[in-house]
Amino acid sequence: MPRATLRLATPHAPAVMGALFPEVGREIPRSRVKLTRDGEDIVLDVEASDLGALRAALNSYLRWIEISEEISNMVGEQDG
Repeated sequence: MPRATLRLATPHAPAVMGALFPEVGREIPRSRVKLTRDGEDIVLDVEASDLGALRAALNSYLRWIEISEEISNMVGEQDG
């Protein structure tokens, strides 16, 4: 099974995790996602049945993370 693990450093980790938490519980076809926090890092672990499913899951989560980061930057939220 294809698998990818990404570690993303962000000062907005709590806000991003809070925004993405509901999505982790949802099923994405042919894939499993685990999202954890390690200090200021977010660790995204995706396992899929094929490369297409892996790509789709990564694209979805990376886009959601990017949007959460942009919103946190716009409102000037400083987590810590």
